Amino acid sequence: MKNVIRIAARAALFAVAIPIAGSASAHDFKAGSLELKHPWSAKAPPVAPVLGGYVTIVNSGPEPDRLVGGTSSVAERLEVHESSIVDGVARMRLAKQGIEIPAGATLSLQPGGAHIMLVNPKQRPAEGEKFKAVLLFEKAGPVEVEFVVQKPKSGSDDEHSGHKTP
Repeated sequence: MKNVIRIAARAALFAVAIPIAGSASAHDFKAGSLELKHPWSAKAPPVAPVLGGYVTIVNSGPEPDRLVGGTSSVAERLEVHESSIVDGVARMRLAKQGIEIPAGATLSLQPGGAHIMLVNPKQRPAEGEKFKAVLLFEKAGPVEVEFVVQKPKSGSDDEHSGHKTP
C-alpha cells in the first residue's frame, strides 16, 4: 500500500510540474497588473560599450505604471532610453522620467524604439545564454527578469552598432 501511495504522490507531483515547466519556458514574468513578455538581448560585439535589452510590457490594471530603471550584474548600469527621429536622424537619449505604460495598454521595448540600455558590460553573454536583471517600476516596484540572448528578429534595427558610452 505504501508503494501505491508513493507512486500516486510522484504521479501527482509530475502532473503539477508539467504546467509549471510550461509557463517557465514561455519566458514571461508578472508583477501585480504588469506582465513582462520574453525579455531578450542581442549578442554584443566584443568591443561594444552597451547591450540593448528588449521586452513587451502589458499593463492590465486600471492605473498607469512607469519603468524608471533597474540593475543587472552584467553591466555597470541599466538605463531606460527613448528613441526619436529628428531631421531624419535617429537619436536616442536617457528617459529621465522613465517610460509610462498606460492602464490597459501594451508597451514594446524594441530595437529602433524605446529600449533598455545596459552600459559598460562586465559580461557578454553568448547567444542562447541568459542573464538576470531587476527592472524598477514606479508602482509595481522591483521585478526580477531573465533576458535571453538571441539573434535580432529580421527587419529590426541594430541601433547600438556605433553607439558611444555617455
